[in-house]
Amino acid sequence: MAIAIDFGTSNTVITRWNPVTQQAETWNLPEISVTLAQNPPLIPSLLYVEDAYAGNVVVGQAVRDRGLDIKTDPRFFRSFKRGIGADIQGFLPELDGQIVTFEKVGQWFLTNIIEKLQETSPDVGQSLILTVPVDSFEAYRNWLGEVCKTLPVEQVRMLDEPTAAALGYGMQDQQIILVVDFGGGTLDLSLVRLDSIAAKKPIGFILKWGQKSLAESSGQKVKTARVLAKAGQNLGGTDIDNWLVDYFAKTQGIEATPLTTRLAEKLKIELSLQKQASEVYFDDETFESYELALDRDTFETILKEQQFFDKLDDSMTQVLQQARRQGIEIADIDAVLLVGGTVQIPAVQTWVQQYFDVTKIRCEKPFEAIAQGALQLTQGIELKDFLYHSYGIRYWDRKLNRHNWHSLIKEGQPYPMSEPVELLLGASVENQPSIELIIGELGTQTGATEVYFDGDRLVTRNLASGETQVKPLNDRQGARTIAQLTPPGYPGSDRIKLLFQVDAERFLRITVEDLFTKQILLENQPVVQLS
Repeated sequence: MAIAIDFGTSNTVITRWNPVTQQAETWNLPEISVTLAQNPPLIPSLLYVEDAYAGNVVVGQAVRDRGLDIKTDPRFFRSFKRGIGADIQGFLPELDGQIVTFEKVGQWFLTNIIEKLQETSPDVGQSLILTVPVDSFEAYRNWLGEVCKTLPVEQVRMLDEPTAAALGYGMQDQQIILVVDFGGGTLDLSLVRLDSIAAKKPIGFILKWGQKSLAESSGQKVKTARVLAKAGQNLGGTDIDNWLVDYFAKTQGIEATPLTTRLAEKLKIELSLQKQASEVYFDDETFESYELALDRDTFETILKEQQFFDKLDDSMTQVLQQARRQGIEIADIDAVLLVGGTVQIPAVQTWVQQYFDVTKIRCEKPFEAIAQGALQLTQGIELKDFLYHSYGIRYWDRKLNRHNWHSLIKEGQPYPMSEPVELLLGASVENQPSIELIIGELGTQTGATEVYFDGDRLVTRNLASGETQVKPLNDRQGARTIAQLTPPGYPGSDRIKLLFQVDAERFLRITVEDLFTKQILLENQPVVQLS
């Protein structure tokens, strides 16, 4: 059986392929799934640690049903997807003698879901597709890859979320599609081109190999999704919930608790369907009751005060600028697909309509499109993609009197690279015995955000224009040195030639030649896998 998991910051969706109906269907797992209003079954991305040493946890709706979602309890985790692979400033609890990281919480969450799936249906384990945020640093993808190695599944693949959404909406008759994926924790925009070509061996990052795909065995015509432009930031429905709680704390003096946060979320959802909403709050300590009421105009005012729409404009501008560099104008975009719970907010849909004609916008299945689209990988879809980030080297900027970064491989670079990038380096001091080089993964400058803790709340901060998020890939003892110089080097001339390239498996590789001795010091050496 083929299944797909869309692991979200607030909610997780699981779909399976029904061979009888030849359709994707959303999976409802007893105890951990919840169905609200007109939404499909969702698994709240919540986890409670009962025994960290043994790995015993409670996940999903069961956390709420058992009253374990108390924010002051260090055993309770929410929005933990945001912290995976990120530089987090905050306290990581020690539970049962174990330091509990966000990576460990995420691993427990996904593993527990897989186990429950196998309890429900023993034939789960043939093929699993996991979706990833478009703007995730490679640390997140590396973490997900390591988790997949421990799962009892025959074949595991990754697919970025916006591309999956394009496939999930079944846009076979359209060519250029913009996907606006706006969930609980991230805003991801992806412009993709869908083309029909003769089926070939699937391209993509496959973690485990199983049987041949349907397309490979049948030779049928398939759709190729090629990503043309991408942008994203850490912004989502969780931030809006927090802003509403802050608003009620300021106007009515109500304390932020799991209950008030949940009520704020319910108000937000209700305002997507009606212009006014209210919820009653009872304080079981003071025995006082409060009515939390909000109308749509006040709600939108709160969003404007938080520069919500300015942040959305930043990401849209990035995508459209990338598109124009490839000769694609707004009028050339055939369809705009809205996915994620936050796109149900009328103000968000109005914001999209400022850019695109309403006839091009689709929003009928915001929760299921990503997971359903990921399942298309099991039905012969082939993918071509490019690198999500730029990669460069660190140097000393004499003008600014600090380290800075020089980009070598630009974002958008297709892989495998047909030609390597060349760099010449010389010694900087007399009698230099070796040359060190720190290679980094460069984030975007415009609209970049930083994730950090404010008390016990995981929040984000906009970085100033010109600041670049960087993830050093080899800044550790023993990994910085790329060349031992024999004889030692002297300033004044180039000493080594470096060649950088990315192979078909997204390994960043380096070749180092000593120009003085004509020797190859490193040949096609992998530095890091960019997945």
